[in-house]
Amino acid sequence: MSPSSPKGNHEISAATFPALRSFFRGYFHQDMADEYGTLEEAVRQFCEDADTNERKTVAGEWSRFVAQTKGKPLAAINTILTEKLGSACRLEPDDIEKISLAFEGRPASREESREE
Repeated sequence: MSPSSPKGNHEISAATFPALRSFFRGYFHQDMADEYGTLEEAVRQFCEDADTNERKTVAGEWSRFVAQTKGKPLAAINTILTEKLGSACRLEPDDIEKISLAFEGRPASREESREE
């Protein structure tokens, strides 16, 4: 028998994260950089395009994904994103925090929050 966590640490798959998979396929696609520039901007565009319920569902699944992958190497997280959840984009070290902030509607940096 293999040890497992009793806390419901479910396998990450398209079935357990259906809204997040749909988001990745629609926004983190092969033309993401040309269309949005950054992953963070893709999230912000999704938040503008989606209705409130869809945005909350995807943001909730993103938060659950972050919690379930906490402590994993970035390479392992990228493998999950690309092989199981349909993302064509690979994350860089700061992207998880930036994406989380974008789902919350908060700027990722001070430069971005200053508009002159």
